[in-house]
Amino acid sequence: MDTADRMDAQGDILDSCDLQFRQYGRRTEFDGPIRTLRCHNDVGLLRELLARPGDGAVLAVDGGCSLRCALFGDVLADRAVQNGWTGLVIAGAVRDTRTLATIDLGIKALGSNPRRGALDGTGEIDIPVSFGGATFVPGQHLWSDNDGVIVTRPGRLAGTP
Repeated sequence: MDTADRMDAQGDILDSCDLQFRQYGRRTEFDGPIRTLRCHNDVGLLRELLARPGDGAVLAVDGGCSLRCALFGDVLADRAVQNGWTGLVIAGAVRDTRTLATIDLGIKALGSNPRRGALDGTGEIDIPVSFGGATFVPGQHLWSDNDGVIVTRPGRLAGTP
């Protein structure tokens, strides 16, 4: 079921993220349990997290909607695929877009910038994050396709409703 039909059928338990993301990965439709990361212009924690098993999860990255530098690129995309992540939704920028388009991973972001973020490792993992009018709660479920991103509303059962 695509996100539009899912919203029509189950909109009372779902939230729609209203940010206008661009698709960067080869996989244009993806879903899975949510993991989260909050970081600002820093890729250190993201690198650590993607080195761990993803178990089919989707990582929602709250980058503060900053386009100042990229939080994600081809090296991290390869690492994410190798470790079983399904996709990422990034409220921030990516880089290496030509290569990202060839990698079998769902990748949505606001834009691109060739500058890499810092490697300080600042931020927070697996806390509720909000952007685009939606709250992304670890363990809840996220669906993404060409129409947008939807998530299980906080307080509802995790997984497919």
